[in-house]
Amino acid sequence: MLTTLLAPTGGSATVAGRDLARDPSGVRERIGYVAQAGGVDPAISVREELVTQGRMYRLAKDEATARATELAGQLGLDGLLDRKCAALSGGQRRRLDIAMGLTHRPQILFLDEPTTGLDPGSRADLWDLVRTIRAEHGTTVFLTTHYLDEADALADRLVVVDHGRIVAEGTPRALKAEYAGSPGATLQDAFLAITGRSAPQDTTPVAV
Repeated sequence: MLTTLLAPTGGSATVAGRDLARDPSGVRERIGYVAQAGGVDPAISVREELVTQGRMYRLAKDEATARATELAGQLGLDGLLDRKCAALSGGQRRRLDIAMGLTHRPQILFLDEPTTGLDPGSRADLWDLVRTIRAEHGTTVFLTTHYLDEADALADRLVVVDHGRIVAEGTPRALKAEYAGSPGATLQDAFLAITGRSAPQDTTPVAV
């Protein structure tokens, strides 16, 4: 809903300073979105994919080419620009997905389950990338994840959504202190206390 892909069923929201219901085009201009499944074309090169994305955002060809080179350097893809997307590893493909989401320098980058299916090394690399995007580019990263250690490691603010409703929000440290009795507890302990469950089921923490 916050990325304008689904119509809200109620309530209101402001995303990147734009009203979600009244100005969805304004929202889309100011956000980047990386879906869980990704969206690269396996038949073309990394360079072609990034340039095409830039052109779709109405960049001139020279500007789109320069932006592709810039993003490749920032996201560790500069040695892969002429490689077919089909030949990328899972971690490299996720980096390309994120590069595409950053093409137009969005204020907010939405990442939907970005580390699902990645090996531990690629997952750690992606964590570092999220931190870099936030620290060096000033981009707000809105991250949905089922991995509680991921939310604990990356979130400045965490929102727990249970069956479509917000049931808790705050910093990971504050939530652990309030619901698990200690800021040194695990987020898993806090999660179980918040939801009243003995094991996680369909609840999605949202890290921002």
